[in-house]
Amino acid sequence: MATSALTVPHHIAIVMDGNGRWAKKRFLPRIAGHKQGVDALSDCVKACLARGVRVLTVFAFSSENWNRPSDEVSGLMDLLVLALAKQVPRLNDNGVRLHFIGDRQRLSTRVQAGLLEAESNTAANQRLVFNVCFNYGGRWDIAQAAQKLASRGEAITEQSLDQAMALAHVPDPDLLIRTGGELRISNFMLWQAAYSELFFSARLWPEFDEAALDEAIAAYSARERRFGQTSAQLGAPHKVTNENAA
Repeated sequence: MATSALTVPHHIAIVMDGNGRWAKKRFLPRIAGHKQGVDALSDCVKACLARGVRVLTVFAFSSENWNRPSDEVSGLMDLLVLALAKQVPRLNDNGVRLHFIGDRQRLSTRVQAGLLEAESNTAANQRLVFNVCFNYGGRWDIAQAAQKLASRGEAITEQSLDQAMALAHVPDPDLLIRTGGELRISNFMLWQAAYSELFFSARLWPEFDEAALDEAIAAYSARERRFGQTSAQLGAPHKVTNENAA
């Protein structure tokens, strides 16, 4: 589907759900689904670049995912290191700036070093900001922002909290997509998604391709974003307004 006549979201956020189920359907180990999910993510980044999306934020590993079987968690950590080695040079060549969002204290020294190196190597890029939320939770984000303000003796207000969030470097997401058929956001960007348009796809993440992304963008483009106003005040029915676009 062509997106030239559509309003492309400035910032897209994605809960990439369904890797394990994709593997199970094929009688493969769950880690095989995660590997296929990395390929789907690489294709998604390319598609976002082609469509003029300026910020992409994905939920790669939640703070609750530590409760999964230890071999799966270990495999995910190894996969992250391998993906960094393979994907970062390509992202850098395409003008993508990487940010890893989440609590790094529980990650190994090896993984932490890889994240820092990837961020440093892509720091000058401006074509697309790519946030990878790893060991992240929306409640954690709000709590760490409040703790940061309290430690500095600053008043806790909506504005100060907003600036203390781990994703303060980007505008709030215009469109939040969840794959895998589940109808929840699972502790992802709880603060930032207050006015995001939600799109739920039945496709498992490894099956989420360009056509599926275009379907989500088309649904977003057809919606009226009022931010508390009426349609009459906006003066343009069914016209998406990008409140946070820069």
